Amino acid sequence: MPINNISGCIGCETCVQVCPTDVIRMDPKTKKAVIQYQADCQICHLCRMYCPVDAITITPDKSIPVVVSWG
Repeated sequence: MPINNISGCIGCETCVQVCPTDVIRMDPKTKKAVIQYQADCQICHLCRMYCPVDAITITPDKSIPVVVSWG
């Protein structure tokens, strides 16, 4: 389970839009992001990086460093 927690979600849907594997979905009742398909997470960190309120935590033992190209 790479994504450890979504806490403090404001319901902006940014994480849902940037996730390339549709791991995160919006809960229609709470209007908050939920981890729907944990096994499909590719640990790309896009959800965490684009979250405007830092609501997403990646499990440290599964996390890999973000590689930034200096081109």
